[in-house]
Amino acid sequence: MSALKKELGLWQGMGLLATSLLGTGIFVVPATAASLAGGASLWAWVLLIVLVLPIAFTFARLGRRYPHAGGAPHLIGLAFGNGAERFSAFLFLAVLPVGLPAALTIAAGFWHALFDLGEWTLWAIQLLTLLGVFLLGLRGARSSGNLQLLIALAILGLTLLIWFKGDLSWRDAAQPLPTAAEWPAMGTALALMFWCFVGLEAFAHMGEEFKRPERDYPLALLGGVLLAGLIYWVHSLVVLKYGLYGDEATNATAIPALLSLLFGPTAKWLVAILGYLSCFASINIYLQGFARLIWSMAREGKLPVSLSRLSARGAPLNALCWVLAICFVSITLILWLRLPLDELIRYANGNFVLVYLLCMAAGWRLLGGMGKGLAALSVLLCLAVLVALASQVLYAALLSAGYGVFSLWRRRRRRALATDNICAIK
Repeated sequence: MSALKKELGLWQGMGLLATSLLGTGIFVVPATAASLAGGASLWAWVLLIVLVLPIAFTFARLGRRYPHAGGAPHLIGLAFGNGAERFSAFLFLAVLPVGLPAALTIAAGFWHALFDLGEWTLWAIQLLTLLGVFLLGLRGARSSGNLQLLIALAILGLTLLIWFKGDLSWRDAAQPLPTAAEWPAMGTALALMFWCFVGLEAFAHMGEEFKRPERDYPLALLGGVLLAGLIYWVHSLVVLKYGLYGDEATNATAIPALLSLLFGPTAKWLVAILGYLSCFASINIYLQGFARLIWSMAREGKLPVSLSRLSARGAPLNALCWVLAICFVSITLILWLRLPLDELIRYANGNFVLVYLLCMAAGWRLLGGMGKGLAALSVLLCLAVLVALASQVLYAALLSAGYGVFSLWRRRRRRALATDNICAIK
Protein backbone atom coordinates (compact mmCIF):
# COMPACT_ATOMS: atom_id res chain seq x y z
CA MET A 1 0.00 0.00 0.00
CA SER A 2 1.35 3.46 -0.88
CA ALA A 3 2.33 5.73 1.99
CA LEU A 4 3.28 9.36 2.37
CA LYS A 5 6.96 10.12 2.87
CA LYS A 6 7.95 10.71 6.51
CA GLU A 7 10.16 13.79 6.26
CA LEU A 8 8.80 16.43 8.65
CA GLY A 9 10.76 17.38 11.76
CA LEU A 10 9.87 19.46 14.80
CA TRP A 11 10.92 22.84 13.38
CA GLN A 12 9.22 22.33 10.00
CA GLY A 13 6.05 21.35 11.85
CA MET A 14 6.17 24.46 14.04
CA GLY A 15 6.68 26.61 10.95
CA LEU A 16 3.73 25.01 9.17
CA LEU A 17 1.34 25.52 12.06
CA ALA A 18 2.48 28.98 13.20
CA THR A 19 2.17 30.47 9.70
CA SER A 20 -1.18 28.74 9.24
CA LEU A 21 -2.51 30.37 12.42
CA LEU A 22 -1.08 33.80 11.62
CA GLY A 23 -2.27 33.97 8.00
CA THR A 24 -4.06 37.24 7.25
CA GLY A 25 -5.20 37.65 10.86
CA ILE A 26 -1.95 39.22 12.02
CA PHE A 27 -2.65 42.32 9.89
CA VAL A 28 -6.29 42.85 10.93
CA VAL A 29 -7.37 41.05 14.10
CA PRO A 30 -5.20 42.82 16.75
CA ALA A 31 -6.59 46.25 15.78
CA THR A 32 -10.15 44.94 15.44
CA ALA A 33 -9.96 43.30 18.87
CA ALA A 34 -8.62 46.56 20.35
CA SER A 35 -11.52 48.50 18.83
CA LEU A 36 -13.96 46.04 20.44
CA ALA A 37 -12.42 45.66 23.90
CA GLY A 38 -9.76 48.37 24.27
CA GLY A 39 -6.98 47.56 26.74
CA ALA A 40 -8.94 44.51 27.91
CA SER A 41 -8.09 42.88 24.55
CA LEU A 42 -4.61 42.06 25.95
CA TRP A 43 -6.29 40.01 28.67
CA ALA A 44 -8.58 38.52 26.01
CA TRP A 45 -5.54 37.18 24.12
CA VAL A 46 -4.18 35.57 27.29
CA LEU A 47 -7.58 34.07 28.06
CA LEU A 48 -7.98 32.82 24.49
CA ILE A 49 -4.61 31.05 24.53
CA VAL A 50 -5.55 29.40 27.84
CA LEU A 51 -8.89 28.30 26.37
CA VAL A 52 -7.36 27.06 23.10
CA LEU A 53 -4.68 25.01 24.84
CA PRO A 54 -7.11 22.19 25.84
CA ILE A 55 -8.11 21.89 22.16
CA ALA A 56 -4.44 21.91 21.14
CA PHE A 57 -3.57 19.29 23.78
CA THR A 58 -6.45 17.11 22.58
CA PHE A 59 -5.30 17.36 18.97
CA ALA A 60 -1.74 16.64 20.12
CA ARG A 61 -2.74 13.50 22.04
CA LEU A 62 -4.91 12.24 19.19
CA GLY A 63 -2.18 12.97 16.61
CA ARG A 64 0.44 11.18 18.70
CA ARG A 65 -1.73 8.10 19.10
CA TYR A 66 -3.40 8.07 15.65
CA PRO A 67 -1.11 9.84 13.11
CA HIS A 68 -3.03 9.72 9.83
CA ALA A 69 -3.33 11.81 6.66
CA GLY A 70 -7.13 11.71 7.07
CA GLY A 71 -6.77 14.20 9.93
CA ALA A 72 -9.88 15.23 11.87
CA PRO A 73 -12.40 13.23 9.75
CA HIS A 74 -10.35 10.06 10.27
CA LEU A 75 -10.32 10.59 14.04
CA ILE A 76 -14.07 11.25 14.02
CA GLY A 77 -14.56 8.06 12.00
CA LEU A 78 -12.55 6.02 14.53
CA ALA A 79 -14.82 7.25 17.31
CA PHE A 80 -18.24 7.29 15.64
CA GLY A 81 -18.04 5.19 12.46
CA ASN A 82 -17.72 5.66 8.70
CA GLY A 83 -20.88 7.76 8.42
CA ALA A 84 -19.50 10.39 10.80
CA GLU A 85 -16.17 10.35 8.96
CA ARG A 86 -17.85 10.99 5.60
CA PHE A 87 -20.00 13.75 7.08
CA SER A 88 -17.07 15.57 8.71
CA ALA A 89 -14.97 15.20 5.55
CA PHE A 90 -17.87 16.70 3.58
CA LEU A 91 -18.06 19.65 6.00
CA PHE A 92 -14.31 20.20 5.78
CA LEU A 93 -14.16 20.01 1.99
CA ALA A 94 -17.23 22.26 1.66
CA VAL A 95 -15.07 25.15 2.90
CA LEU A 96 -12.88 24.82 -0.20
CA PRO A 97 -15.12 26.64 -2.75
CA VAL A 98 -15.72 29.68 -0.49
CA GLY A 99 -13.00 30.03 2.14
CA LEU A 100 -9.90 29.48 0.01
CA PRO A 101 -10.93 31.86 -2.82
CA ALA A 102 -11.42 34.58 -0.21
CA ALA A 103 -7.94 33.94 1.19
CA LEU A 104 -6.52 34.04 -2.37
CA THR A 105 -8.25 37.38 -2.97
CA ILE A 106 -6.80 38.82 0.26
CA ALA A 107 -3.32 37.58 -0.71
CA ALA A 108 -3.56 39.22 -4.14
CA GLY A 109 -4.81 42.39 -2.47
CA PHE A 110 -1.39 43.00 -0.89
CA TRP A 111 0.00 43.60 -4.38
CA HIS A 112 -2.98 45.79 -5.19
CA ALA A 113 -1.81 48.06 -2.37
CA LEU A 114 1.44 48.63 -4.30
CA PHE A 115 0.17 48.77 -7.87
CA ASP A 116 -3.09 49.81 -9.50
CA LEU A 117 -4.24 46.38 -10.67
CA GLY A 118 -7.42 45.39 -12.48
CA GLU A 119 -9.71 42.51 -11.51
CA TRP A 120 -8.32 40.08 -14.06
CA THR A 121 -4.72 40.93 -13.11
CA LEU A 122 -5.58 40.09 -9.51
CA TRP A 123 -7.17 36.87 -10.78
CA ALA A 124 -3.89 36.06 -12.56
CA ILE A 125 -1.99 36.62 -9.28
CA GLN A 126 -4.34 34.15 -7.60
CA LEU A 127 -3.57 31.62 -10.35
CA LEU A 128 0.17 32.13 -9.80
CA THR A 129 -0.40 31.54 -6.08
CA LEU A 130 -2.09 28.23 -6.89
CA LEU A 131 0.85 27.39 -9.17
CA GLY A 132 3.21 28.05 -6.25
CA VAL A 133 1.20 25.65 -4.06
CA PHE A 134 1.35 23.05 -6.85
CA LEU A 135 5.15 23.38 -7.21
CA LEU A 136 5.59 23.01 -3.45
CA GLY A 137 3.25 20.02 -3.51
CA LEU A 138 5.50 18.37 -6.13
CA ARG A 139 8.43 18.52 -3.71
CA GLY A 140 6.63 17.05 -0.69
CA ALA A 141 5.86 18.17 2.85
CA ARG A 142 9.46 18.93 3.85
CA SER A 143 9.77 21.72 1.28
CA SER A 144 6.50 23.28 2.50
CA GLY A 145 7.73 23.00 6.08
CA ASN A 146 11.09 24.62 5.31
CA LEU A 147 9.51 27.53 3.42
CA GLN A 148 6.88 28.17 6.08
CA LEU A 149 9.50 27.98 8.83
CA LEU A 150 11.38 30.79 7.05
CA ILE A 151 8.14 32.81 6.77
CA ALA A 152 7.43 32.25 10.48
CA LEU A 153 10.97 33.40 11.36
CA ALA A 154 10.53 36.49 9.15
CA ILE A 155 7.27 37.39 10.95
CA LEU A 156 8.94 36.77 14.32
CA GLY A 157 11.85 38.99 13.25
CA LEU A 158 9.42 41.75 12.23
CA THR A 159 7.68 41.42 15.61
CA LEU A 160 11.01 41.84 17.43
CA LEU A 161 11.83 44.89 15.29
CA ILE A 162 8.44 46.40 16.15
CA TRP A 163 9.08 45.73 19.86
CA PHE A 164 12.47 47.49 19.94
CA LYS A 165 11.81 50.21 17.35
CA GLY A 166 8.43 50.96 18.91
CA ASP A 167 10.10 51.38 22.32
CA LEU A 168 7.80 48.86 23.96
CA SER A 169 8.32 47.52 27.43
CA TRP A 170 6.54 45.13 29.73
CA ARG A 171 5.20 48.15 31.64
CA ASP A 172 3.05 48.93 28.58
CA ALA A 173 1.34 45.58 29.07
CA ALA A 174 0.37 46.36 32.67
CA GLN A 175 -3.34 46.66 31.97
CA PRO A 176 -5.72 46.49 34.94
CA LEU A 177 -7.90 43.42 35.24
CA PRO A 178 -11.13 43.74 33.20
CA THR A 179 -14.11 45.09 35.07
CA ALA A 180 -17.55 43.47 34.98
CA ALA A 181 -18.67 46.12 32.48
CA GLU A 182 -15.84 45.12 30.09
CA TRP A 183 -16.63 41.39 29.99
CA PRO A 184 -19.38 41.60 27.30
CA ALA A 185 -16.99 43.47 24.97
CA MET A 186 -14.27 40.91 25.73
CA GLY A 187 -16.70 38.10 24.83
CA THR A 188 -17.40 39.72 21.46
CA ALA A 189 -13.66 40.15 20.86
CA LEU A 190 -12.98 36.53 21.85
CA ALA A 191 -15.50 35.24 19.28
CA LEU A 192 -13.59 37.16 16.61
CA MET A 193 -10.13 36.24 17.90
CA PHE A 194 -10.94 32.53 17.99
CA TRP A 195 -10.52 32.44 14.20
CA CYS A 196 -6.83 33.21 14.61
CA PHE A 197 -6.54 29.66 15.95
CA VAL A 198 -8.51 27.95 13.21
CA GLY A 199 -5.91 25.84 11.44
CA LEU A 200 -5.32 23.02 13.91
CA GLU A 201 -7.64 20.77 11.89
CA ALA A 202 -5.63 21.37 8.70
CA PHE A 203 -2.37 20.62 10.52
CA ALA A 204 -3.85 17.29 11.70
CA HIS A 205 -3.56 15.97 8.13
CA MET A 206 0.24 16.27 8.29
CA GLY A 207 0.66 13.89 11.26
CA GLU A 208 1.47 10.86 9.10
CA GLU A 209 4.44 12.69 7.51
CA PHE A 210 6.42 13.36 10.70
CA LYS A 211 9.59 11.31 11.15
CA ARG A 212 8.73 10.79 14.80
CA PRO A 213 5.03 11.65 15.17
CA GLU A 214 4.79 10.38 18.74
CA ARG A 215 7.28 13.06 19.84
CA ASP A 216 7.49 15.82 17.24
CA TYR A 217 3.81 16.19 16.24
CA PRO A 218 2.50 17.25 19.70
CA LEU A 219 5.55 19.47 20.35
CA ALA A 220 5.18 21.16 16.95
CA LEU A 221 1.47 21.72 17.54
CA LEU A 222 1.83 23.21 21.00
CA GLY A 223 4.93 25.22 20.03
CA GLY A 224 3.16 26.64 16.98
CA VAL A 225 0.11 27.67 19.03
CA LEU A 226 2.23 29.44 21.66
CA LEU A 227 4.44 31.17 19.07
CA ALA A 228 1.43 32.46 17.12
CA GLY A 229 -0.28 33.57 20.34
CA LEU A 230 2.81 35.52 21.46
CA ILE A 231 3.07 37.30 18.07
CA TYR A 232 -0.63 38.24 18.16
CA TRP A 233 -0.26 39.57 21.71
CA VAL A 234 2.76 41.77 20.85
CA HIS A 235 1.01 43.21 17.80
CA SER A 236 -2.03 44.00 19.94
CA LEU A 237 0.17 45.72 22.51
CA VAL A 238 1.80 48.00 19.93
CA VAL A 239 -1.54 48.80 18.25
CA LEU A 240 -2.92 49.88 21.64
CA LYS A 241 0.16 51.96 22.49
CA TYR A 242 0.02 53.95 19.24
CA GLY A 243 -3.79 54.16 19.10
CA LEU A 244 -3.96 52.55 15.65
CA TYR A 245 -7.49 51.21 15.93
CA GLY A 246 -11.05 52.44 15.60
CA ASP A 247 -13.21 52.15 12.51
CA GLU A 248 -12.98 49.35 9.93
CA ALA A 249 -10.64 51.28 7.58
CA THR A 250 -8.25 52.13 10.43
CA ASN A 251 -8.21 48.54 11.65
CA ALA A 252 -7.46 47.19 8.16
CA THR A 253 -4.44 49.49 7.74
CA ALA A 254 -3.15 49.45 11.34
CA ILE A 255 0.00 47.38 10.77
CA PRO A 256 0.96 49.09 7.47
CA ALA A 257 0.45 52.47 9.17
CA LEU A 258 2.57 51.36 12.12
CA LEU A 259 5.43 50.16 9.91
CA SER A 260 5.34 53.40 7.90
CA LEU A 261 5.51 55.32 11.18
CA LEU A 262 8.46 53.29 12.49
CA PHE A 263 10.42 52.61 9.29
CA GLY A 264 9.30 55.21 6.76
CA PRO A 265 7.20 55.05 3.56
CA THR A 266 9.27 52.26 1.99
CA ALA A 267 7.85 49.92 4.65
CA LYS A 268 4.82 49.38 2.39
CA TRP A 269 6.97 46.96 0.38
CA LEU A 270 7.77 45.02 3.54
CA VAL A 271 4.06 44.86 4.39
CA ALA A 272 3.14 43.67 0.89
CA ILE A 273 5.80 40.96 0.77
CA LEU A 274 5.29 39.64 4.31
CA GLY A 275 1.52 39.95 4.02
CA TYR A 276 1.44 37.96 0.81
CA LEU A 277 3.84 35.31 2.14
CA SER A 278 1.80 34.97 5.34
CA CYS A 279 -1.37 34.47 3.28
CA PHE A 280 0.44 32.05 0.98
CA ALA A 281 1.59 29.97 3.94
CA SER A 282 -1.95 29.68 5.31
CA ILE A 283 -3.36 28.83 1.87
CA ASN A 284 -0.63 26.26 1.27
CA ILE A 285 -1.22 24.24 4.43
CA TYR A 286 -4.97 24.18 3.84
CA LEU A 287 -4.69 23.05 0.23
CA GLN A 288 -2.04 20.45 1.10
CA GLY A 289 -4.29 19.29 3.98
CA PHE A 290 -7.31 19.00 1.66
CA ALA A 291 -5.19 16.96 -0.78
CA ARG A 292 -4.08 14.59 1.98
CA LEU A 293 -7.66 14.09 3.17
CA ILE A 294 -8.78 13.17 -0.37
CA TRP A 295 -5.73 10.92 -0.85
CA SER A 296 -6.39 9.16 2.46
CA MET A 297 -10.04 8.46 1.63
CA ALA A 298 -9.08 7.20 -1.84
CA ARG A 299 -6.44 4.91 -0.32
CA GLU A 300 -9.16 3.35 1.86
CA GLY A 301 -11.54 2.88 -1.09
CA LYS A 302 -13.93 5.70 -0.14
CA LEU A 303 -13.05 7.75 -3.26
CA PRO A 304 -11.80 6.74 -6.75
CA VAL A 305 -8.51 4.85 -6.49
CA SER A 306 -6.83 7.16 -9.02
CA LEU A 307 -6.77 9.87 -6.34
CA SER A 308 -4.56 7.68 -4.13
CA ARG A 309 -1.56 7.76 -6.47
CA LEU A 310 1.61 9.39 -5.21
CA SER A 311 4.35 11.22 -7.10
CA ALA A 312 7.94 9.98 -7.24
CA ARG A 313 8.68 12.13 -4.18
CA GLY A 314 5.78 10.59 -2.22
CA ALA A 315 3.33 13.52 -2.58
CA PRO A 316 -0.44 13.09 -3.25
CA LEU A 317 -0.21 14.81 -6.63
CA ASN A 318 -3.50 13.64 -8.20
CA ALA A 319 -5.51 14.69 -5.15
CA LEU A 320 -3.75 18.06 -5.07
CA CYS A 321 -4.57 18.64 -8.74
CA TRP A 322 -8.27 18.08 -8.02
CA VAL A 323 -8.14 20.51 -5.08
CA LEU A 324 -6.43 23.17 -7.19
CA ALA A 325 -8.91 22.62 -10.05
CA ILE A 326 -11.83 23.28 -7.64
CA CYS A 327 -10.08 26.47 -6.46
CA PHE A 328 -9.55 27.59 -10.07
CA VAL A 329 -13.23 27.14 -10.91
CA SER A 330 -14.28 28.83 -7.65
CA ILE A 331 -12.15 31.98 -8.03
CA THR A 332 -13.30 32.33 -11.64
CA LEU A 333 -17.00 31.99 -10.76
CA ILE A 334 -16.69 34.32 -7.78
CA LEU A 335 -15.08 37.00 -9.94
CA TRP A 336 -17.63 36.52 -12.72
CA LEU A 337 -20.66 36.52 -10.39
CA ARG A 338 -19.16 39.16 -8.05
CA LEU A 339 -20.11 37.17 -4.95
CA PRO A 340 -19.63 38.81 -1.51
CA LEU A 341 -16.53 36.99 -0.27
CA ASP A 342 -16.59 38.44 3.23
CA GLU A 343 -20.05 37.00 3.90
CA LEU A 344 -19.20 33.65 2.35
CA ILE A 345 -16.11 33.17 4.48
CA ARG A 346 -17.94 34.20 7.67
CA TYR A 347 -20.62 31.59 7.02
CA ALA A 348 -17.94 28.99 6.23
CA ASN A 349 -16.46 29.55 9.70
CA GLY A 350 -19.29 27.50 11.18
CA ASN A 351 -17.95 24.45 9.33
CA PHE A 352 -14.61 24.72 11.11
CA VAL A 353 -16.13 24.96 14.58
CA LEU A 354 -18.46 22.04 13.85
CA VAL A 355 -15.50 19.91 12.74
CA TYR A 356 -13.61 21.01 15.87
CA LEU A 357 -16.61 20.06 18.02
CA LEU A 358 -16.89 16.60 16.45
CA CYS A 359 -13.14 16.03 16.75
CA MET A 360 -13.11 17.01 20.43
CA ALA A 361 -16.05 14.64 21.01
CA ALA A 362 -13.99 11.95 19.26
CA GLY A 363 -11.14 12.74 21.65
CA TRP A 364 -13.47 12.22 24.60
CA ARG A 365 -14.41 8.83 23.11
CA LEU A 366 -10.89 7.68 22.16
CA LEU A 367 -8.69 9.04 24.94
CA GLY A 368 -8.46 8.12 28.58
CA GLY A 369 -7.38 9.79 31.81
CA MET A 370 -6.41 13.46 31.57
CA GLY A 371 -6.91 13.37 27.78
CA LYS A 372 -10.59 12.56 28.22
CA GLY A 373 -11.02 15.46 30.65
CA LEU A 374 -9.28 17.91 28.31
CA ALA A 375 -11.43 16.71 25.42
CA ALA A 376 -14.62 17.21 27.47
CA LEU A 377 -13.53 20.76 28.35
CA SER A 378 -12.79 21.38 24.65
CA VAL A 379 -16.27 20.18 23.69
CA LEU A 380 -17.78 22.80 26.02
CA LEU A 381 -15.53 25.51 24.56
CA CYS A 382 -16.50 24.62 20.98
CA LEU A 383 -20.19 24.61 21.94
CA ALA A 384 -19.79 28.09 23.43
CA VAL A 385 -18.13 29.38 20.24
CA LEU A 386 -20.84 27.75 18.12
CA VAL A 387 -23.51 29.58 20.12
CA ALA A 388 -21.57 32.87 19.86
CA LEU A 389 -21.49 32.56 16.06
CA ALA A 390 -25.31 32.69 15.87
CA SER A 391 -26.39 33.21 12.23
CA GLN A 392 -22.89 32.49 10.91
CA VAL A 393 -23.60 28.79 11.46
CA LEU A 394 -26.27 28.96 8.74
CA TYR A 395 -23.98 27.66 5.98
CA ALA A 396 -22.93 24.65 8.07
CA ALA A 397 -26.55 24.00 9.12
CA LEU A 398 -27.81 24.06 5.52
CA LEU A 399 -24.97 21.78 4.39
CA SER A 400 -25.70 19.37 7.26
CA ALA A 401 -29.41 19.28 6.41
CA GLY A 402 -28.66 18.75 2.72
CA TYR A 403 -26.19 15.98 3.52
CA GLY A 404 -28.73 14.31 5.81
CA VAL A 405 -31.44 14.37 3.12
CA PHE A 406 -29.03 13.00 0.53
CA SER A 407 -27.84 10.20 2.86
CA LEU A 408 -31.44 9.22 3.66
CA TRP A 409 -32.33 9.14 -0.05
CA ARG A 410 -29.25 7.03 -0.82
CA ARG A 411 -30.05 4.49 1.93
CA ARG A 412 -33.65 4.13 0.75
CA ARG A 413 -32.49 3.69 -2.85
CA ARG A 414 -30.04 0.97 -1.83
CA ARG A 415 -32.77 -0.84 0.08
CA ALA A 416 -35.10 -0.60 -2.91
CA LEU A 417 -32.39 -1.97 -5.23
CA ALA A 418 -31.64 -4.79 -2.81
CA THR A 419 -35.38 -5.67 -2.63
CA ASP A 420 -35.65 -5.63 -6.43
CA ASN A 421 -32.63 -7.95 -6.73
CA ILE A 422 -34.11 -10.41 -4.22
CA CYS A 423 -37.40 -10.39 -6.12
CA ALA A 424 -35.58 -10.95 -9.42
CA ILE A 425 -33.71 -13.96 -7.96
CA LYS A 426 -36.95 -15.49 -6.74
